[in-house]
Amino acid sequence: MTIPISPDAPSSALEQKAVEQRRRLHHTVSELRSQVRDTVREKLDVRRYAREYVWPASAGLALIGLILGYGTGGTVKHMVK
Repeated sequence: MTIPISPDAPSSALEQKAVEQRRRLHHTVSELRSQVRDTVREKLDVRRYAREYVWPASAGLALIGLILGYGTGGTVKHMVK
């Protein structure tokens, strides 16, 4: 956003415009940081994902344990023969 500035404008008016622009810019940056912080916290909430996926993760790990158990048992059985 460009603000037209006349060459004969008093320096106090220019300083006031600069202060206002800095204030708006600071407010916008603070607002963006807050939004990003909230979004990142929501996306990286480990507790929420742990509660949401505890049963599928448990079932997957049980299946992997079952497969590894049968594989190990089969290998041991062939070694003993």
